[in-house]
Amino acid sequence: MAKPSVEPGAVIDGFTVGECVHRGGMATLWSVTHPELASPLLMKIPRVAEGEDPAAIVSFEMEQMILPRLSGPHVPACFGTGDFARQPYVVIERIPGKTLYSRLGELPLRFEEAAAVAGKIAAALADLHRQNVIHHDIKPSSIMFRPSGEAVLIDFGLSHHNQLPDLLQEEFRLPYGTAPYMAPERLLGVRDDPRSDLFSLGVLLYFFTTGVRPFGESESLRGMRRRLWRDPVPPRKLKPDYPPWLQEIVLRCLEIEPVWRHPTAAQLAFELGHPTQVKLTARSERLKRDPISTVLRRRFNRGLTQPRAPSDMAAHLVSGPIVAVALDVVEGPSALNEALRVTAERILATLPSARLACLNVLKLGRVTIDRTLDEQGNNKHIDRMVMLRHWASPLKLDEHRLTVHVIEAIDPAAAILEFAQINRVDHIVIGARQHSMLRALLGSVSARVAAEAGCTVTVVRPPRLASHQPDQPDALA
Repeated sequence: MAKPSVEPGAVIDGFTVGECVHRGGMATLWSVTHPELASPLLMKIPRVAEGEDPAAIVSFEMEQMILPRLSGPHVPACFGTGDFARQPYVVIERIPGKTLYSRLGELPLRFEEAAAVAGKIAAALADLHRQNVIHHDIKPSSIMFRPSGEAVLIDFGLSHHNQLPDLLQEEFRLPYGTAPYMAPERLLGVRDDPRSDLFSLGVLLYFFTTGVRPFGESESLRGMRRRLWRDPVPPRKLKPDYPPWLQEIVLRCLEIEPVWRHPTAAQLAFELGHPTQVKLTARSERLKRDPISTVLRRRFNRGLTQPRAPSDMAAHLVSGPIVAVALDVVEGPSALNEALRVTAERILATLPSARLACLNVLKLGRVTIDRTLDEQGNNKHIDRMVMLRHWASPLKLDEHRLTVHVIEAIDPAAAILEFAQINRVDHIVIGARQHSMLRALLGSVSARVAAEAGCTVTVVRPPRLASHQPDQPDALA
């Protein structure tokens, strides 16, 4: 049986215990050192004394299973775990600084700052979900930031791993979590939908921009169940200067049904990073809560208040990628641009929740002073945005699934690669190099993007019948 306590100076599996840095409701945190590890470390030990909540043990088991399987900058590195037969523990890297909870005294934050913070958290969630994990306890005290700026998610005791047994689901009937941030479907026993984390992030963003939690502080299960049929007060009711684009995002995150929220955390991060491209709906101007007739219809609609069937997390994430089509709308061959549209249409036809980002690079000279207007006096940037939308119009996409981007850059390939990395693009579609002696010697944009991109790349050539025409400039360059 595990020991009820740990003292400074004790040595556990080569880790020397230092001071206790935190005592929580379910575990304690100790600073530790190891002769073979130079980085600062923390040892997390569950509370297992008489009278402690048994859920603390189960949630710690979940954390022990999940943490060693995670990697990347958005989670703490795990350096070891201890067996319950001797001493249960997990050793993780010690992230410098404080959690986001330390900023509660500054609320409400400026809209732009809060959106930037939420965008970093959404990016961290996108990375976590790709690793088959739903956090289920997104709140200020579960979020830290590295000195380099990335959000780090901590405390995985309530998490769900799509490929591991869900001990909390198997052993307890009541939902565990932090009441003000808990998604409605969690109250129905649903733990396998990654959009639950988006709801929690929506609560955090609402709180950080208004200073008020959208569902209050109720801890009773009865009070929490109201969010199955009652929507929050729109932020613009509390703050008249609330940006419509931000209210659109927040209220979409807080939709009762997961299917009405953003399809993925990556798409949410994309919108937070491109506020001028957010498609505004009636949500953005709302000043009142839903009418009582709508509330009653939800209240007595069994479909909204009954448990859902299990979902396929992997299939859900695959169905909602971000697809970027890079094309030259000014000098690109019409046959190639048509081939790019056909390819995009085929990809989107199988992905009903995908987002399409149409991308064009306005190439700048290395030493020349570039003019923003063309020979006719038209703004080049705006003209290209209009042409991108015209190119995409035959696809007949819902507005919230389409964005257009004109990037000014000296190096088109580098600009495309940077856009894909920053915006977590899953698939790039780009035109192939056209026949040209210069391109043969110097390479092409498409070849470099295909070689260096961290995602899937489809290189498109025009149909063979359209290839017998004079040499054209390489698409985008």
